[in-house]
Amino acid sequence: MSIKHWPEGERPREKLLARGAAALSDAELLAILLRVGTRGMSAVDLARYLLGEFGSLGRLMSADARTLSAFKGMGLASFTQFAVVREIGRRILSEELQQNTVLGDPQAAADYLRLHLGHEKVEVSVALLLNSQQQLIAMHELSRGTVAENTVYVREIVKLALDEYATGLILAHNHPGGSAMPSESDIALTRRLQQALALVDVSLLDHFVITAQSACSMKMGGWLG
Repeated sequence: MSIKHWPEGERPREKLLARGAAALSDAELLAILLRVGTRGMSAVDLARYLLGEFGSLGRLMSADARTLSAFKGMGLASFTQFAVVREIGRRILSEELQQNTVLGDPQAAADYLRLHLGHEKVEVSVALLLNSQQQLIAMHELSRGTVAENTVYVREIVKLALDEYATGLILAHNHPGGSAMPSESDIALTRRLQQALALVDVSLLDHFVITAQSACSMKMGGWLG
C-alpha cells in the first residue's frame, strides 16, 4: 500500500504538519526527503531499508555517490539531495556556534571544529583566531593536502594572528584515517608554534586533532603547557 492510502494521521508529511518535525522517526524524516519509493516499497519502506543497510542516518547522509548508487532506489539525484541537506545543516550550526559560543572552552571548540573538519577526506589544517574574550574573529584554512602530506608554516600562522589582531589562537587539523591521537610531528609543531606566538603576545590556546567521530585536545592531553 502506498503512503497516500495510509490513514492521514500516519502519513509522514501530515504528521509533521500536525505535530512538528521532532515527532517523526528517522525513517519518516528520510521518507519526506525521498518523496517516492521504488517498486515494491513505499518511501517509508525504502527509508527503513536504507537505514538498516547503513546503520544510522548519519552514515547514510554522509555516503559518497558511488556507495549510495549501489543501493536500490538511489542515484546521483539522491546523493545531491543528501549533500545539500548536510551542508545546509552544517552552515546553520556553524552560524549558531560562531555567534553564541566562547571557543576558549575545549568542548565548544571541539564541536565547532568537528563540524568543519570531520567530513574532510584529505588532511586540512585551520587556525581559529580569537579576541580577548575568546570569541571567534575568523577561521583561516592553512593548508589542504593528501591524506599523507600536509605542511603548515609557523611564521604564516604568526602573521595571520598579527593581521587579525588576535590575542589567542587555536590550531586544528583532521586525521582522515580515523585516529585522533596526535603524531610526534603534531606535538613538535605545537611546541614550536607556542614559542613563536609567545614572542608576539598571542596565546596558543589549544591544538586539536579531529576525526569524523572524535576530537583530541592537546591541551587536555598534556601536550600543550
